[in-house]
Amino acid sequence: MKTILLTLIIILNLSANIKYEIYNLYKNKEYEQACKYGIKNFNSFKNDEKYVSLYAFSCLYSDYIDRLIVPTTMLRHSEEARANAAYFSIILMQKKLLYHAMIDNFELSSMKLPTTDFILSKVFNMYIELGKHKKREYYIFQDPKDKRMSYKLYLIKDQGITKIVIEEYYDTISVKRHTYW
Repeated sequence: MKTILLTLIIILNLSANIKYEIYNLYKNKEYEQACKYGIKNFNSFKNDEKYVSLYAFSCLYSDYIDRLIVPTTMLRHSEEARANAAYFSIILMQKKLLYHAMIDNFELSSMKLPTTDFILSKVFNMYIELGKHKKREYYIFQDPKDKRMSYKLYLIKDQGITKIVIEEYYDTISVKRHTYW
């Protein structure tokens, strides 16, 4: 009996430590580490919507957008979880549509879609606002809310895979580079 109780206490303590670790990584903006840590322990906490949401936001902010697919399908039991799932779904859809438009010349200008404040959504919306246009090597967009921010959108080939790149600039200084496929 004492062995079972001790085992249960150890498991509960390890569980709390794992949740604390992913939270701590997220809070310290170590999103890539939190995403990797989160996926490593995902099966143990797949029914914990707070853990799944924290994992998903970590992956989102570290540009591992495709890792949002599973959390999006699992977040359904609370209002907050459903809102998070909807948010992730919008971003996934925008990524896929932008990829389709840039590679296959798919026309997006007539679409009216929900949006978010995430960088990919901003660029997606600015791309749609171009309307019908000839395909370009790259696109430069000025942030409508902050004139000092701009974004460069283009495609690259990396190991045989075509990828979307969004570079963020503050004035002329490169701030961050996002790559999606």
